[in-house]
Amino acid sequence: MPEVIFPGPEGRLEGRFSPGPRPRAPVAMILHPHPQGGGTMNNAIVQQLYKTFVRRGFATLRFNFRGVGKSQGVFDNGIGELSDAASALDWVQQIHPEAESTWIAGFSFGAWIGMQLLMRRPEVRGFISIAPPANMYDFTFLAPCPSSGIIIQGEADEVVTPLAVQKLVEKLRTQRHITIHHDTIPGANHFFVNEMPQLMKSVDDYLDFRLDPSCLIK
Repeated sequence: MPEVIFPGPEGRLEGRFSPGPRPRAPVAMILHPHPQGGGTMNNAIVQQLYKTFVRRGFATLRFNFRGVGKSQGVFDNGIGELSDAASALDWVQQIHPEAESTWIAGFSFGAWIGMQLLMRRPEVRGFISIAPPANMYDFTFLAPCPSSGIIIQGEADEVVTPLAVQKLVEKLRTQRHITIHHDTIPGANHFFVNEMPQLMKSVDDYLDFRLDPSCLIK
């Protein structure tokens, strides 16, 4: 897990990057939860997502948003953080310009940023959104949502209300040409403290499905 420093809109950004094992390896980027709530690229869920994509042969990056760790700048209420994510994806794509596909995964605040990035980057083919804060932020920008993915929610989430996430899923499912999966993890709180194995099984099962050559979702 080599440390990397790369240019962002407000100065240097700090990350951890695992290069792809082959020239056309797919790319994955993992986005961390809210910086003002203690979120960093070392969050347990972010690290597990990172390891999952590395294990599957992706060129994988996790990084700290501006003002977190060694990343320069100050928190910008999501606007600057979206620019950070776009710069980070640019950096990975310079290393793997022939990547066969691109995936975005995010947890909480990171899921919100990641789903905004989908709208800007048509090359993103799949997403994993864990506890997207649908009761705290506006998700109406997903009109239409450009790619298929999975939304995973804890049944006992005390931060993001499961009902708000359910409404988001139902809205996205009315769109044509994409498929939205939705998993609810029984008993799990916002941080999946005691349900990490179940959370990662949901992620792995979905990736098994999507990465199978016979999968009809492209």
